[in-house]
Amino acid sequence: MKSYLNHIRKNILVKIGSFNAVAVVVRLIVGLLNAKIIAIFLGAEGMALMGNLRNFLSSVQSASTLGLYNGVVKYVAESKSKIEELSKVLTTSFLLTLSTTLIVSLVLFFGATFWNNLIFDTSKDYIFVFKVLAIVLPVYAFNTLLVATINGYLKYKIYLVINIIASIVGFLVTLCLVVYYNLDGAFVALILNPFASFILTLYVVFKKRNLIQLIRINEFSFPFIKKLAGYSYMTLLSTILIPLVMIEIRNYIMDTDGINNAGYYEAMLRISAQYMAFLSTLLTLYLLPKLSITTSTEGFRKEVFRFYKAILPLYILGFIFIYLLRYQIVSALFSKDFLKMIPLFKWFLLGDFLKILAMVLAVQFLAKRMLWFYTITELFSIFSLYLLTRYFVSEQGFVGASIAHFCNYALYLLLIIILLRKAVFGSDSDRE
Repeated sequence: MKSYLNHIRKNILVKIGSFNAVAVVVRLIVGLLNAKIIAIFLGAEGMALMGNLRNFLSSVQSASTLGLYNGVVKYVAESKSKIEELSKVLTTSFLLTLSTTLIVSLVLFFGATFWNNLIFDTSKDYIFVFKVLAIVLPVYAFNTLLVATINGYLKYKIYLVINIIASIVGFLVTLCLVVYYNLDGAFVALILNPFASFILTLYVVFKKRNLIQLIRINEFSFPFIKKLAGYSYMTLLSTILIPLVMIEIRNYIMDTDGINNAGYYEAMLRISAQYMAFLSTLLTLYLLPKLSITTSTEGFRKEVFRFYKAILPLYILGFIFIYLLRYQIVSALFSKDFLKMIPLFKWFLLGDFLKILAMVLAVQFLAKRMLWFYTITELFSIFSLYLLTRYFVSEQGFVGASIAHFCNYALYLLLIIILLRKAVFGSDSDRE
């Protein structure tokens, strides 16, 4: 026990995790308060519709930045001491984002009716939502690249402080708009939330004026586009397809088992998203940069198992706690009407544990630009989840969605282990 505590104190991962924990706790509280507001004012139906818009936003925002986030983090981290290379990274990524965002914004604005009918249905008129999104999309896109730049410089504290303040401001905006404008207000709040983060990030970047000066049109690099393309492809594959599949899953539950049950499923996703946020941030802040510069099998295993050692005990205890107090958690976070979602917990928590194991290993695909392996695993997971959900929901109603969640990540983890078997089990002398 003593040796484990010493390991915790000395481990940089845990130090980052400590900073991250504060941000995650704030985001957790804010996220849960947001869910409570939606449950009280909008009910299960509002929860389901908000889930659809949230997923659509995720796809659109990723498309507007061409999924460059992880690539920018990697190449800023590698070239921060090489001015010419850094200038190419920043200039190329920002100009690409500018052109792409303008195109996506125009498609959203003039195709607002089409998107409304696709994401909701013809009986619901939220066309204004898509026009507002088209206008503010450039803010999100450039904020994403600025945050990636900060992350690439390994400025963990700054990154997390921005997240904390933005979360609090976003909650206050959501509270006001939902109370006064109900579902319309909730939609607008979801779209406007990136503004707070953008203002803070812009302030931080302008204090480092040398970064702004590095963005020069003559430094735009076509060869560098090829380097970014792999990361762009890998990110877009999951961040566009997964949200769209989630919309289809939610709509299938609505059609098969009712819109309220789709809302209960969305509520479970909300809970899952809160505790998985801690892991996602650590993967981006710590593990991705580490594995990007690790060249040996021994180094890969060392980083992965160090990560597991620090993180898994916390998640195991957390999952036990959540399961034992699931009735109290649902009543506190949502309302007694949402107690119908209780059967989702068991399979969802088990599935998320397997998902954690898989996500840590899968970072290697991003770190080493293993495009083929990444494509195989992502497509397998996406379509497996969709098909399994349709099967189990048709057999057991909305509860089947949680069983599908578990089965999908069991298969996903198995596939990743098979593909990375040499890195996980191979000789220490093997090279990646």
